Amino acid sequence: MKTVLVTGASGFVGQALCAELHRHRHGFQVRAALRKPHPDFTGNEQAIVPALDEHTDWSAALQEVEVVIHLAARVHVMKDTSTDPLAEFRKVNVLGTENLARQAVRAGVMRLVYVSSIKVNGEETVGQQSYTEQDAPSPQDPYGVSKWEAEQALQRVAQETGLEVVIVRPPLVYGPGVKGNFISLLAAVSKGVPLPLAGADNARSLVYVGNLVDALIACATHPAAAGQTYLVSDGAPVSTAALVEKIAGALGCRSRSFYFPPVLMRAAAALLGRSAQVDRLFGSLRINDEKIRRELGWVPPYTLEQGLRATAEWYRDQR
Repeated sequence: MKTVLVTGASGFVGQALCAELHRHRHGFQVRAALRKPHPDFTGNEQAIVPALDEHTDWSAALQEVEVVIHLAARVHVMKDTSTDPLAEFRKVNVLGTENLARQAVRAGVMRLVYVSSIKVNGEETVGQQSYTEQDAPSPQDPYGVSKWEAEQALQRVAQETGLEVVIVRPPLVYGPGVKGNFISLLAAVSKGVPLPLAGADNARSLVYVGNLVDALIACATHPAAAGQTYLVSDGAPVSTAALVEKIAGALGCRSRSFYFPPVLMRAAAALLGRSAQVDRLFGSLRINDEKIRRELGWVPPYTLEQGLRATAEWYRDQR
């Protein structure tokens, strides 16, 4: 049985991926790369890797590994207090990733699946535009820049060594265990907080964590995935207004969303220094994921509604 090393295994996506691989195997023995021993991974091998940078020693973790799924990263943060955020992102996301890839080659790893970000493409789409893999990258913040530079570093390693690199760029990922803005939205809807979002007629692509995990496994196993970059999503995008209604339905409560002119929302946000947050609520980010569906025959196993129901159930259990 092949051994797959999952980095960032204790994270939101990593835990879901390891759980799926443990349940159904998919031909893999799972080795979870963790910063410290974790009780939730007793069914899988654990490899303790304290830090991720250009000096990390992966030799023990990579023994007899054939595939690496690389999730570990310095993640995007809303209020970064670093004096040089890009340098900090590069240390982990670029130098750390290239170091892992080169050690993986020396250890005999055949394929590395890298979880990048749709932020490599950009921050938003206009009108009916949808991001595709063929678009010229246009990252707008240090996190997005570091992810694009990491992709380029991996492509260089692939060209020099023959390592099979597969790059996946997901949009916002939601599901049980989600954090950040999405859980804040869940909480607001659950508590009946009035939200001025009924006028949000935008279109944003999302991906349920179960769908992302399924796509990553396809990228780790399908022969045609070698050397490819894929965008991935649940399917049709959804407006923020419709998303609020769907979340309310999943939670079994009434939405208290109301109409407030988006132009006034944007003006108020600019005065308060909150333009980025409002842009995410009212701006569009469409993804065309036809390529992974066509080349790998991949179809999301869960609908948006199923993903939201699972997320809502988890949220209620947490409360």
